[in-house]
Amino acid sequence: MNRELLMLVDAISREKNVERDVVFGAVELALASATKKLYQGEVDIRVVIDRDSGNYETFRRWLVVPDEAGLQNPEAEEMLSDAQDDIADIEVGDYIEKPIESMPIGRIGAMAAKQVILQKIRDAEREMLLNDFMSRGEKIFVGTVKRMDKGDLIVESGRVEGRLKRTEMIPKENFRTGDRVRAIITEVDLTLRGAPILLSRSSPSFMVELFRQEVPEIEQGLLEIKSCARDAGSRAKIAVLSHDKRVDPIGTCVGVRGSRVTGVTNELAGERVDIVLWSEDPAQFVIGALAPANVQSIVVDEERHAMDVVVDEENLAIAIGRGGQNVRLASELTGWRINIMTADESAQKQAEESDTVRKLFMSKLDVDQEMADILIEEGFTSLEEVAYVPLQEMLDIEAFDEETVNELRSRAKDALLTLELAREESVEEVSQDLRALEGLSTELIAKLAEAGIHSRDDLADLATDELSDITGQSPEEATALIMLARAHWFTSEDTQPNT
Repeated sequence: MNRELLMLVDAISREKNVERDVVFGAVELALASATKKLYQGEVDIRVVIDRDSGNYETFRRWLVVPDEAGLQNPEAEEMLSDAQDDIADIEVGDYIEKPIESMPIGRIGAMAAKQVILQKIRDAEREMLLNDFMSRGEKIFVGTVKRMDKGDLIVESGRVEGRLKRTEMIPKENFRTGDRVRAIITEVDLTLRGAPILLSRSSPSFMVELFRQEVPEIEQGLLEIKSCARDAGSRAKIAVLSHDKRVDPIGTCVGVRGSRVTGVTNELAGERVDIVLWSEDPAQFVIGALAPANVQSIVVDEERHAMDVVVDEENLAIAIGRGGQNVRLASELTGWRINIMTADESAQKQAEESDTVRKLFMSKLDVDQEMADILIEEGFTSLEEVAYVPLQEMLDIEAFDEETVNELRSRAKDALLTLELAREESVEEVSQDLRALEGLSTELIAKLAEAGIHSRDDLADLATDELSDITGQSPEEATALIMLARAHWFTSEDTQPNT
């Protein structure tokens, strides 16, 4: 029987063009599966076939788990302390194995064994085909629609299949069986049944790759696409940079009579593309990204990673775009939060901010309004600037003499020290459960404490916009922190005993 087993393995290996080890592995799984049925519970069985003689051995095994974890499956697990009674140097994650009587191959249901073996071989063939396809290094998957699966498209390229989910298609885009499809490969997951390659036509990376194919200068390294933002099927923006002064980045991407950008838009159902010149200067980059709107002025807030962009009334609607599309895409493209406002709104905001700073200086520096206004006019916006700006810069202010400068700096330092002591006292009131929350820095804890947030539940009760206003975080970061703070609510509910 063992010789027949070896002959069978060799025959299947040659016929299916797979490694002998793959076939042996399938037989071992079939034997182990059949042996498990002789036992009660979820036992763990391992079968080992000698590749030369065809002889095989069968073992029952138990996984060694930490004592504190307890036994989740007593039929296939052993606690560390019990395992060490028999094997002193055994560790968590090791297996205890005991030989058991092997089941004769003749007693295995022929059909069950055949199915396991053939499935294993199919998986191996599928993996070989996929590895061959991926070794080509192609980023765009080109194939034809083979069938529909719950609204998704199964796209076939040769003998390899990809899945294009409905959510990854361009809105209002319809394909039929046999239609040609191009999409970018976003992920390869061998654990997925059926099509293991996940595709997208709505991803910004798809547009970037299309431009790479249409514009040879990108492949040559003369041009670079720095970022891309899309409303799939409607409008997109790409930021380009030239590494050669002789190459016009925007004109090169547009092509003669728009031939290159048209090739991209035709593939994307007429999606309109704004090509923007990338700049190291964030303000200049944002101004370009908001085109075709004309910007009057721009104020950069590095700390909040935001910009206030002032436009006139005529450009307001253009800058914002239909449904806020233009400013949203510009924000995604540049990575900056962009606030569009008119000159009147900007003036009002600046007046409010100046009033806040004026009150701060009058209160903490014990100066009159005239002195506070002089500091504001000279560009001072915080106590830190008054305390630590280079001495000569303050001495250069015509309205101040040396005595006044030294007194202002001294008062600012005293005020900062007082505020820091008050902050430390406030932080001490913060509960340990909030301090221990992952991702919460000392700076964030201080900001929360100043706002009266002293416990994990206080944080969990906040709305996203409230937390963003307190900490200056993005909505995504604020939402993630709030959900982390709320996690213990659900854990507590899940662990409550049934009554």
